Amino acid sequence: MKNRNLPYLCLWSFNYRFLVRWYAVVMIFLFCILISNAVAADVSPGKQNGSDNVQNSVVKVFSTVRMPDTFRPWAKQAPQEISGSGVIIEGHRILTNAHVVLYANQIQIQANQSGDKVFATVEAIAPGIDLALLKLDDESLFSTHPPLARASTLPDVKDAVMTYGFPTGGTNLSITKGIVSRIEFANYNYPVSGLRIQIDAAINPGNSGGPAVVGDKMIGVAFSRLGGNAENIGYIIPCEEVELFLKDIADGHYDGKPSMTDELQTFENSALRSYLKVDNSVTGIIVHQPASTGASYPLKTWDIITKIGDTTIDDQGMVNIGNNLRIDFRYIIQKIAAKGNVPLSIVRGGKVLKIELPVSSDHPMLISNLQGSYPDYFIYGPLVFSTATSQFIGNINSTGTNSLIIQAFLRNPLIARFSDKPAFPGEELVVVSSPFFPHALAEGYTNPIARVVKTVNGISIRNLNHLVQVLRDSREEFDVITYWGKGGETMVFPRKKMRDVTDEILTDNGIRSQGSQQVLDVWGAKKGR
Repeated sequence: MKNRNLPYLCLWSFNYRFLVRWYAVVMIFLFCILISNAVAADVSPGKQNGSDNVQNSVVKVFSTVRMPDTFRPWAKQAPQEISGSGVIIEGHRILTNAHVVLYANQIQIQANQSGDKVFATVEAIAPGIDLALLKLDDESLFSTHPPLARASTLPDVKDAVMTYGFPTGGTNLSITKGIVSRIEFANYNYPVSGLRIQIDAAINPGNSGGPAVVGDKMIGVAFSRLGGNAENIGYIIPCEEVELFLKDIADGHYDGKPSMTDELQTFENSALRSYLKVDNSVTGIIVHQPASTGASYPLKTWDIITKIGDTTIDDQGMVNIGNNLRIDFRYIIQKIAAKGNVPLSIVRGGKVLKIELPVSSDHPMLISNLQGSYPDYFIYGPLVFSTATSQFIGNINSTGTNSLIIQAFLRNPLIARFSDKPAFPGEELVVVSSPFFPHALAEGYTNPIARVVKTVNGISIRNLNHLVQVLRDSREEFDVITYWGKGGETMVFPRKKMRDVTDEILTDNGIRSQGSQQVLDVWGAKKGR
């Protein structure tokens, strides 16, 4: 007998299998959603919020700068628009690089994802360590953009690092990822040295001043990249250097970092050990040339510096910091210097001595760096005199026939004495910084640009103020000027006519002032007409 319910049983069997499979798929799908939400709850919001917090603390810095014109010291270069990055820190302040705002006459800040710009001013600046602090004219921005926390310790090599900033090539915030490659104590802008962290995350123009972050804390600010054929080598200023800068400016004035300028050499060659008659138990760095040869100065040539404080120095001048960091011993100076001194242990003539070495942030150089100022100058007839600076020397090659090679051949003190300290207090090199102004008084003389003045009327010139004083007080019929080096000329000018034509030359060339203010104060102190 045929079973009439069989089709229904088959249909029910098919539906049942379909329902079971559908139910299984739905359950697996729901399970995956639950797992995904759980992972998201544990990980994503935290990471996303941390990233949002960092991004919310990064700003773009717009600067309008007027750089000095070392060949036309009475003027400034044309305005330039540059941009960089910055990071909000405590106290309603913005941290950035000094080179982003140096020589700026207008600064504006734009927060991430904001269409508005806020005017800012420089509160403190340290070109040596390349840091600057900005204040906003309108501080309402800080109500929605909190400061970024800073790490209290150095990162470890191989730590993952993220850099935030506004490099060229776009307008939005850029985030790059890399690792900490190296930590070292290195030169910044002479004579300033400090800790420097190398990373392989991409850093490009415009990144300067932006934060580098490990986890959710800033470990430093980007400040440069290695150019040439090098790839993925960028540098950041670590928070330890930032803290020293902030501590220094707390009194409203930046004093700078203490350092030593003695010339040193390693103790690696075995002949040195035999020559100095010390055994292998003595390690350290050798004093090649002390910073001072005065009798009271505690370091002498051939001294072996074996310890700084309680830290032993090896034969390459390095010390061990923690478990994994080996670094130049001079790094310790900024940590233990007190009242202008740092304790050292030395070996001299086979005897162990303990000394207090004076360290300072003030290291005068004969040829100084402008450090954000403009060059002093004085115009006298068709001549323009100025103080020699490293910026002027750096631009000499642009004058063509007065290239550095030619100046070296001519034994110009700009080259021969570039790294010298002043031979006496107040010593400066006075240069002719510009070509002759067109005038009959200069007829027949070779253009003396970049020549260093030796004497005026037989008097050796000590500095620019002294040159002005000598010219001011002269009663001779002629002013006689000689220059250092080979191949120069002695220039003779009628004194009265030089003074009479100066105002005419200023007017013809659209120059408002005969000299910078402090020079004019000297010139006007006593009329020699």
